[in-house]
Order: sequence, then structure tokens, then C-alpha cells
Amino acid sequence: MRTRIRPAAVAAALAVPAILAGVLYPAAALAEPTPSPGATPLDRAGTSFLSAAPVTAGQPVRLDASTGDYLYWSFPGEAGDVTEIAATLRFPGDAKRSGPSTWSIEVFDGLRRRQACTAGTQTPTAAKDATEVRLGCVLRRVRSWAEPWSGDPLPGTYYAKLSVVELPEADLGLPVEVDLLLGTTDAGSSADDGELRAPLAPPARPGAVLTSADGSGASPSPAAVADGGTFDWVPAFSTRWIWTTIGGVLAAVAGVFGFSLTWRRR
Repeated sequence: MRTRIRPAAVAAALAVPAILAGVLYPAAALAEPTPSPGATPLDRAGTSFLSAAPVTAGQPVRLDASTGDYLYWSFPGEAGDVTEIAATLRFPGDAKRSGPSTWSIEVFDGLRRRQACTAGTQTPTAAKDATEVRLGCVLRRVRSWAEPWSGDPLPGTYYAKLSVVELPEADLGLPVEVDLLLGTTDAGSSADDGELRAPLAPPARPGAVLTSADGSGASPSPAAVADGGTFDWVPAFSTRWIWTTIGGVLAAVAGVFGFSLTWRRR
């Protein structure tokens, strides 16, 4: 028996991830970053975490590098910030490349933990005859607090690393022009604090029947009321009482049976 898949169902299934992405990450965070007016361009990059060149949001970065270099930049992250990194690599026309190359942009926090990107092309592949390639990464919102084991981004210094991860060995050292720009959107840190409108679990009231979500209108159980009064001295029987009684009876029978096996008549 074959099952027919309706086009409407397929379209709805494909639309769910896009809707969730729009809800979890604001549209402003996905906008292309733009240079800040009057910002001084940066023409250098570090070769490790220790020598990373500091850069701020809206400050354009433009420098000449060689294929195979590891380029590092550092930037601050405050609580509520959503940072987007956009990089463009241009290959000079006179540089004869022998094959395609794959580039990567990675982001690490102050503890050298790699942070996941929620959007952007992190590892694009440039064809042999391509003149440029674009990379991008949108970080998660920096939280004001997090559990130590969660790995969520916290306020502090972050590092962006740009490198080539796959290319023909003959292309190592070829020139490349690097353009990089950071954009930051303040999503607010109030999302870490909140108040539940209703409890996750309704209040437990033994002997009462909840007729609404808030527990209002609860009435006492008929079994707990007799002759106009409640018998507080009667224990609430449950499966625990039943199994306890059964266990006691079995223990007594086992004790008597064991004694009969060991006792010898004179």
C-alpha cells in the first residue's frame, strides 16, 4: 500500500523550521551588519588567541593575507547581545589557483569553547575560478547567567577565527583579500528572568477534586465525610498499606516454615 504525500503537508513541514528560527532569533539579528559612521578601519589580525586583534561592532576590517594563515580577532560580548559576523574573501585574478578551497569561520568564548552559530554559511567552498566567497555566523544571545555545564554564551571576550580547512597543497601561500565586519543587536537580558503565569504542576490537595486549573471550586471527597464529620483518625489506605500487609504475612509464614524445618522433636 502506497502512501501519497500531499504537497501542502510537505510545505507545512518545511515551514516549521523557518517559523521557529524567526521566533527564537529576532529578525534584526539576521540583518546584514553595516559599518559605523566614522569608525577607524582595522588592517591587521592575530595569529592565535593571545595575539588576536581587538575589534568592535561596526568597525570594518580589511587586510591582505596568505592562503593558509590563521586569522584571529577578539570582540566583547555583553548580556543580551546577538552578534553577527560577516566575512568576504576576494581572490586576485592574477593568482592561479589549481582547485577549489573550503574556508571556515569559528567563534570561541573566553574559555576557548567553540560556540554554535544559529545562521550563516560557516564553511563555504570556493570554486577554482571563483573571485570571492562569503562567510557568516550569527551567535546565540549572550545570557546574563547560565549553569556551568550548559556551555551557553556568557558576558566576556569572544574570538573569531578565519582559516582555510581544505585546498590543494599547491595553493598554499596564494594572496587573498579579507573583509570582515561585526554587527551587534541588543536583544535584552530580561529574557533570563521571568515569572510563570501559572504553576507548571497544579497544587496537590489530597481528598479534593480539582474542577479548574487553579484549584478553585474543589469539593471534599465523599469518602472522607460521614455523618457530617471527617474521620481524621482513619488512615488513608493506599497500595503502600496493601503491600506492607502482604509482606508482613509472607514474612510470618516464612518464619514459621523455617522454624518447623529446624525444630526436632525429642
